[in-house]
Amino acid sequence: MNEPTAALTFLAVAAAVLAALPAGLMLSNLRRFHRSPAPASLPQPVSVLVPARNEAAVIDGLIDRVLLSRGIDLELLILDDSSDDDTAARVAAWAARDQRVRLITGRPLPEGWCGKQHACQQLADAARQPTLVFLDADVRVQPETIARGVAVLEQSSAGLVSGFPLQETPPVLGWLLLPLIHFVLLGFLPLGRSRSSLSPSLAAGCGQFFITSRLAYDRAGGHAAIRSSLHDGVMLPRAYRRAGLQTDIFDASDIAICRMYETSAEVFGGLAKNATEGIGSPRTILPFTLLLAGGQVLPFVLAGLMLTGLLSIGWPTLVVAVACGLSYLPRLLAVFQFRQRFTSSLFHPLAITLFLFIQWYALIRRWLGLSTSWKGRRLAPQ
Repeated sequence: MNEPTAALTFLAVAAAVLAALPAGLMLSNLRRFHRSPAPASLPQPVSVLVPARNEAAVIDGLIDRVLLSRGIDLELLILDDSSDDDTAARVAAWAARDQRVRLITGRPLPEGWCGKQHACQQLADAARQPTLVFLDADVRVQPETIARGVAVLEQSSAGLVSGFPLQETPPVLGWLLLPLIHFVLLGFLPLGRSRSSLSPSLAAGCGQFFITSRLAYDRAGGHAAIRSSLHDGVMLPRAYRRAGLQTDIFDASDIAICRMYETSAEVFGGLAKNATEGIGSPRTILPFTLLLAGGQVLPFVLAGLMLTGLLSIGWPTLVVAVACGLSYLPRLLAVFQFRQRFTSSLFHPLAITLFLFIQWYALIRRWLGLSTSWKGRRLAPQ
């Protein structure tokens, strides 16, 4: 075997192995990532807590849907976090008509706090019920959503559970990148091990939909424990685990829908905002770059070079074809399991390339000490 052929063989085998890892883990995790059950009995009363900053476009729909909840007693607290639009007026109008709705006027943001964490902590402090449900304003729920989410908490041994809603992906970058949420979650988190361990490194969550008991929330330190964080989806479960409390996740794609972004610029900014507390952190970016680039991009680079004649076609061609198939497998499984767009999955290598670019972009900005902005606030680099 000559040197070019040996190098090609090594790259092909490496690509296949790296693609097989998330494919195998996705197959395993899909048997464990369950949807929420129907409540066995009437759940405890809950406080549904919604931080809202400039959410006038969606807040009426959220309130209307939450108030239609069945099978559970609830209060709905919405904190107006210094909105520039008429969010507060809209909530106040609902509060005047339905005593379950309360408007909380947010206090000025203290030094060292992220806006969302400060808002959520104030909401928890004002809540009256023993179970807390944190819901983002852009999440649309069904009448059974709250009761079924609370049933997950009550039927588990976890102090905090988190549902992953169906993600609407209207802009081009959203259509391309947001389906990667399930790929990264279920392709790289060993869910069985996560449930048997309290390691913060195995914590996962979705900041759009959290359910916890008041006792567990206080024991973990609440949102004050992650006051400076920009990524509560990862950092809040880690805080619970550091306090000795288990966390868990479930599939909420059948009971909740979220439309996070309206433009491609918002998609880019939102992913970059969260990057350095997740995959784009200094400790994880190199291994994830190797895993993602090697297993999800390299197979198609090799295939392209073979098809264009720049690499000779030999027996490694079969290995490259297998690697491409293994790379696509998790995305195709997600298409059927989570109602994702099939056409988006076809651009998987491009999506991974852009995703990695965003991670490195965010980390380099952090190294340079550059701040960013979100919802009109300047955010210090994390």
